[in-house]
Amino acid sequence: MRPLLPADPAAIGGNRLLGRLGSGGMGTVYLGRSPAGTLVAVKVIRADHGTDPAFRARFRREAEAAAGLTGRWVVPVIAADPEAREPWLATPFVPGPSLSEAVSGYGPLPARSVRILGARLAEALAEVHAAGLVHRDVKPGNVLLAPDGPRLIDFGIARAAGATTLTAADAVVGTPGYLAPELARAGGPVPGPAGDVFSLGCVLAYAATARGPFGGGHAAAVVFRTVHDEPELEDLPGELLEAVSACLLKEPGARPTLAELTALLTGGRPGEEDGRDWLPAPLPRLIAERSTRALDLPAPEPTRIDAPEAGSGKLTRRRLLAAGGALLAVGAPVAWFAARGRGAGAPPAGARRDLPVFTLGLQADLTGPGKATGQAHERGMRLAVDRHNAGKDAVFRLALRVADDGGDRARAAQTVKELAADPTVLALAGPTWEAAVPDLAETCTTAGLTLLLVSVNGLEEAQFRTWRTLCPTRPAWDYIVNPVIHYLTNVRPSRRTAVVEDAVVEGPAGGDEGWRISRELQQSPPGGGSVSVHRIPAGGSDFAGAVRDLTAAGAEAVVYAGTSPRRAGLLARALTDAGFQGPRAGVQPIMEPEFLAAAGPAAEGWEIGSFFTDPTAVPAAAGFVSAYRAAYGEAPARWAVEAYDGVGLLAACLTGLGEDARDRAGLARRFPRQTYEGLAKPLAFDADTHDLTGTRVSHLYRVESGAYRYLGPYPDVT
Repeated sequence: MRPLLPADPAAIGGNRLLGRLGSGGMGTVYLGRSPAGTLVAVKVIRADHGTDPAFRARFRREAEAAAGLTGRWVVPVIAADPEAREPWLATPFVPGPSLSEAVSGYGPLPARSVRILGARLAEALAEVHAAGLVHRDVKPGNVLLAPDGPRLIDFGIARAAGATTLTAADAVVGTPGYLAPELARAGGPVPGPAGDVFSLGCVLAYAATARGPFGGGHAAAVVFRTVHDEPELEDLPGELLEAVSACLLKEPGARPTLAELTALLTGGRPGEEDGRDWLPAPLPRLIAERSTRALDLPAPEPTRIDAPEAGSGKLTRRRLLAAGGALLAVGAPVAWFAARGRGAGAPPAGARRDLPVFTLGLQADLTGPGKATGQAHERGMRLAVDRHNAGKDAVFRLALRVADDGGDRARAAQTVKELAADPTVLALAGPTWEAAVPDLAETCTTAGLTLLLVSVNGLEEAQFRTWRTLCPTRPAWDYIVNPVIHYLTNVRPSRRTAVVEDAVVEGPAGGDEGWRISRELQQSPPGGGSVSVHRIPAGGSDFAGAVRDLTAAGAEAVVYAGTSPRRAGLLARALTDAGFQGPRAGVQPIMEPEFLAAAGPAAEGWEIGSFFTDPTAVPAAAGFVSAYRAAYGEAPARWAVEAYDGVGLLAACLTGLGEDARDRAGLARRFPRQTYEGLAKPLAFDADTHDLTGTRVSHLYRVESGAYRYLGPYPDVT
């Protein structure tokens, strides 16, 4: 819900308005409080639609018919004024999510829930039909979920000619994917109850499988499949197949009546009639939270319009009378944001002030050994937040709360608890060092808080299955060697590759990275050739001996399977001293100034695989690079653009959630299904494991003239 705008009325038809629930081409829906104190949804139609006499006639006729509905599972019209300049109607407010929101955010419903859903909606439609109405637009967006059962809304009222969903007698009626085949052409039969039964079957299939029975895509293609193809019900639970299949028969007369459908769904099953606990977790909690938020809203004080200045003919300003008679100017939110300061994510000057604010968190090492990476995260995220807030089409603003854990594990564990306890924080980016991941993942999973991993990962699939709120935008460690394998296969082919596996761990590495690099190379030998492994034991440093052995074995290329920049430098020197001329490679942890210092001239020509890109070499990132230089006076640091993309991903998720954007659980369930075209790489995920999928997720660099030069993303390196 959004706050009222200065131009919004204070009341409509005696209903005091509390906020905006949504708006679109037809008009605006407000949350209001009736004179009796109950919450209502007030739909106000734009005045230009009211100039159409046919529209007003349909609005009047259907509002009067819907006002007579009293069933438990319908949301009736309780008040309306078809003659107003801006026609309006009011219905009881239902705080639950729509079926489409619930399924897209939390996945398919269990079979029992779908049976109860179908039986209740069949009962609702039976009453609609008995009142002489045909719903004509039964779809997941018109079904609201309440603790005791569903509610059917929107009985074809207030639809404009030319819209996708129509009520005019000579137009196609319904929504593609839920539209009965006999109604898929203009001039077809008059919509009847059998069309609603077909639509209900589509809704039940969607509720049980999270997709419509006739697929998606262009509306015309969906309608064609509805008319000519059989429904896709392979994933439908067996106990629902008979009922749903019967609803989706092409011939209207062959479909079951609503009473017959109810019998198919509930016949002989004890406990189905009361429908207690019919929704799976966490939907009941979500409904309770929404109800609490709505009930806690104070009724706004009356609106006062100042009288026009003499001779001006204009209203000077709109003011709200605060409790106790104090005057609160409309511009007061500006002062509130200014008090918070830019560090808390306040909007830039001139930003719209009528939008909700969603807070993202960042937990990073900003003062410890990894402060360079932490600072890059913060800078990239701040630029992304500022860019989002400056957008003309933004439907919400973002704020950023930053916390420093100093690279200390005990401090990190306490810091994440504080962030998770802040209800305004909807998602958290971090940590920026590997060892802190388990503590943050555990706390965020418990709190239902999405944890965006940007520069770290290092987790196994089993851990992702336990920590279901993790959003890893960096691939698992095993992918780090892919650019090296590609290079030694396609650019400088090697038939015999030597792997120097270093068991010594220095710095922040976890301990088995070297062994995992070695394993990947053995499992996927470059060019399909052979791989020999030369191990340096813990405490050992005989790189010269390893070089003698690999040279004797006829190695054409050498890969350092370790994480120590210093020790990689020792290997580089040993290779140069032995006169080795073939390709030499390593991976991201050694890509530090320490490697260049330790290796000296021997570092030249080394290829290094990494998970971060160089935005200065990416044309699409030119705007980001310019903004970064302008803000910080230098080229973007490693991981800055990836952190920037992380904010873009989260913003896309929040946009997709719509009015449920403040729901942490919904966001955590949304991101595995979200895709986002980032500047560094496309972001898409395996819905089951949450693994990052797609291409351009790893990159290759080369040491040239004592610096690391970007060669490109895998597999585009040539």
